Amino acid sequence: MSQTSGTIVGVNGNMITVEFEGAVGQNEVGYACLGDLRLMCEIVRIRGNRSDMQVFEDTSGLSVGDPVDFTGELLSVELGPGLLTQIYDGLQNPLPQLAEQCGFFLQRGTYFNALDREATWAFTPTAAVGDKVTAGEELGSVPEGIFKHRIMVPFRVSGTCTVESVAAAGGFTIEESIATLKDEHGNTFDVTMLQRWPVKVPILAYRERLRPTEPLVTKIRIIDTFFPVARGGTYCIPGPFGAGKTVLQQLTSRHADVDIVVVAACGERAGEVVETLREFPELSDPRTGKSLMDRTIIICNTSSMPVAAREASVYTGVTLATYYRQMGLNVLMLADSTSRWAQALRETSGRLEEIPGEEAFPAYLESVIASFYERGGVVTLKDGSTGSVTIGGTVSPAGGNFDEPVTQGTLKVVGAFHGLSRARSDARRYPAIDPLESWSKYESVVDAESVEVGREILRRGNDIGQMMKVVGEEGTSQDDFVLYLKSEYIDGTYLQQDAFDPVDGATAAERQHYVYGVMTGFLKASLQLEDKGAARRFFHQLTQTTRDWNRAEMGSEEFKEIQGRLEQMVAEVTVNA
Repeated sequence: MSQTSGTIVGVNGNMITVEFEGAVGQNEVGYACLGDLRLMCEIVRIRGNRSDMQVFEDTSGLSVGDPVDFTGELLSVELGPGLLTQIYDGLQNPLPQLAEQCGFFLQRGTYFNALDREATWAFTPTAAVGDKVTAGEELGSVPEGIFKHRIMVPFRVSGTCTVESVAAAGGFTIEESIATLKDEHGNTFDVTMLQRWPVKVPILAYRERLRPTEPLVTKIRIIDTFFPVARGGTYCIPGPFGAGKTVLQQLTSRHADVDIVVVAACGERAGEVVETLREFPELSDPRTGKSLMDRTIIICNTSSMPVAAREASVYTGVTLATYYRQMGLNVLMLADSTSRWAQALRETSGRLEEIPGEEAFPAYLESVIASFYERGGVVTLKDGSTGSVTIGGTVSPAGGNFDEPVTQGTLKVVGAFHGLSRARSDARRYPAIDPLESWSKYESVVDAESVEVGREILRRGNDIGQMMKVVGEEGTSQDDFVLYLKSEYIDGTYLQQDAFDPVDGATAAERQHYVYGVMTGFLKASLQLEDKGAARRFFHQLTQTTRDWNRAEMGSEEFKEIQGRLEQMVAEVTVNA
C-alpha cells in the first residue's frame, strides 16, 4: 500500500486539486478525508507535485487543507462467484445493502464489499499438483446458477506457474485459499476465488482474438434479418427521447441468444432506472423459466448521482462482462446511455480546463468511445473454448440529431447502427428502428439476396410515399401504388412486432428464415388488381391475415392453415397464376 498523502489546495465541483509528497500514478485511487468521512476519488491528471482528482461523491464541505490519502491502487472491481443477480452502483457497491443501511437516501463515504465474504461455495478442483498454468487458466470451478463458474489463475500473474497444491473438493469462502502456485522466480503465493482487476485495463488472458462472424440471434425480426448483430460484435441504438431505446434493450436482454447479460445504466433518469430495477426481477427467462435476474448484473448510476461515478459505471460493467467471457460464456453488455457517459467526460474535461472539441466535448472523445467498444469481441481461450462480449450502447442525441459528436464518434467504431425514428415511434411502429437509415456490417440469418429484395421495396415504396404526399394517390400510377402497398405490407407484418404476444414477441432464426422466404415470394409476384381501391382492400386483408400468421405457433395446424389462405389469396391475383 502506498504511504503517500496530500492536502487539498483547490475544489471545483467534483474536481479537487491535491498537493502531495512522494510518488503517485495516473488513475490511482485516493480518499479525501472530511472528518470521519472518507470520499473515494481518482487521479485524472498529474502536474509536478499536484494532482487533479475526480471525487466519486458529493464534495460539499470539502475545503482547502483537508487531507487526502492515496492507496497506490487503480480503480478496481472484485471478481469471483456471486456477481450474478447483483445490483451495483458504478463503484461496485451493492445497492440493496446500501439501501438497507442508509434508507432511501444514500450517505456519502459508505462503501461495501461487492461480494459476500461469508457465503460458502462448493469448489471442485480441475488442476493437479505439478501442472503448468498461466493467467486465466482454470484451477477449479463452483456452481453459480445454471453456469459453471471457473476459478482461474489471477489475471495479474505473468509467466508460467507451477501448481504446488490444490484444495480437495469442498465448501470454501471466496477469501480462503484453494491453491498454491509457484512462479518462475521460485516465489509461492496462495490463490483464492476472489481477485481484483482495474476497470480501465482490458483483460488479455486469452490465446487469440477472432473476427465476429456468427449472428447473435435477438429474435427481433428487423434486427436479425435486416440489421443483424454478430456475437462478439458491437452496435449502437441512437434515438430521440421516448423512441423506445430502453425498451428495445430490455427485449434484447430477454430474448438474445446469450448466457449472461450486464446492464450499465449510466446517467439515465432515476425514474427510468427504477423501472428497470422493478421490471427485470419480474421478467421470465425464456431459457430457464425463472427470473431473468438469475443471469443478469445491473450497474446503476442515475443522472442525479455524481458525474465521476457515472463515468466509471461503463468500465465497471464491461470489466464484469469480460470476466465471464473468460469462462467461455457469451455475454451481452448493454450501456444506457453512452451520451450521459460522454457528458460526464465533458464535465470532467471542462473542470480540467482542457481545450474543448466539437460542442465542448473533449478532443479525445472519439478515442475514448473506440477504446470502450474495443473491449467487446470473440476470443479463443487458453483451453481452446471460445467466449464473447457483445456490446450494445444507446445514444441520446439532443433533438434526435444523429450528426452530433457522440453519435458520429460511435458510428465510426460499431458494426451495426439501429437508428430509432421519432416518426415511426409516433406512428406506433415498434420497434421504431428506421429501415432506411439503419445499417449493419454483419451477416443476416436470411440470405443476402432475399434481404436486398425487401430493402429495395422499402426504399422505392418510401420514395413513392413521399411523392404521394405532393401529388396524391390520383397522381400515382397503379404499378407504383401497388409497390407502395407492398412496402407498407412488409413494414406492418415483418418489421413490426407485438412485444406482448407470446409468439410474435420473439421470432426464432428458423422461423424468420422460413416466413421471410414465403413473404418474399409474395413481394416478387406481379399482381393484377382492378384499381387502387381493390389494391388497398387486398393488402389490408393480406396484412391482417399475415399478422394472425405471426401469432400462430410454427408448425401448428393453425400456422399451416393460415399460410394456405395467404398463398391462395396471392395466387388469385397473380398474373399467370
